[in-house]
Amino acid sequence: MHTLGRISTLRLLISIIIMGSVDISLPVLVDTKAVLSCSPILLTNVIITTWEIFLGDKPPCIRTQRRDTNRISKTNCTDKRMTWLNRPDQIPALQIDPVAITHEGHYRCIVAAHDGNFFYEYQLQVLVAPEVTLFQSENRTAVCKAVAGRPAARISWTPGGDCVPAYEYWSNGTVTVQSTCHWADGNVSIVSCSVFHETGNWSRSIELNPGVRTLAFPVSHLLIILYLKSSIFLVILIIVGIIYFQRINDCSGSWI
Repeated sequence: MHTLGRISTLRLLISIIIMGSVDISLPVLVDTKAVLSCSPILLTNVIITTWEIFLGDKPPCIRTQRRDTNRISKTNCTDKRMTWLNRPDQIPALQIDPVAITHEGHYRCIVAAHDGNFFYEYQLQVLVAPEVTLFQSENRTAVCKAVAGRPAARISWTPGGDCVPAYEYWSNGTVTVQSTCHWADGNVSIVSCSVFHETGNWSRSIELNPGVRTLAFPVSHLLIILYLKSSIFLVILIIVGIIYFQRINDCSGSWI
């Protein structure tokens, strides 16, 4: 792991020396602190360090520090959550604390030095962890939701069932993902949903209600049951009829 890290750092330095520019995709969790470093060159060679920040359709925020006079200036920079990390003449890094969804965008550090200009660029991606819930909506149907994640989460089930996904997109760029699954197999009692996201993975389990089970009988058995019920009903009618006529005959004899 240390060897791979040294190789990656070496490649980065070679890219800066040869091309004078490095572009990095940087995912950052919302409500955390982010530090964006500038080109790793000797500060004694630096003349001016400039940060250009492009956020959506807003005018770019420009922060500049001139090393020989230690003069600091800024243009269109009203967000107080974005500042120099420390003294820019010592560490020309940009700090965002805390990170908000609106900070997603393009960040460029330009270093004007005695031996040339160097560019260090970040494409900042703001991540939002979803809120995961699992519940049963009706007999043998469960709903797994990953609410307001950025980017959209991915959901899978164990065991697999008859599943229908749904997506709800919010104005702040977050997405709610819902997966509704049904299991017709009565042998499935416990199901689990797994949620995968750039901020982490979650797993939830639930026990399904047994639901209403339908017993299947052959047609011949149903006919026999129907015949027996009809026969019993007919016997009851005959008995009631005999009792009725017997009482009528008794009443007629008493009148005579």
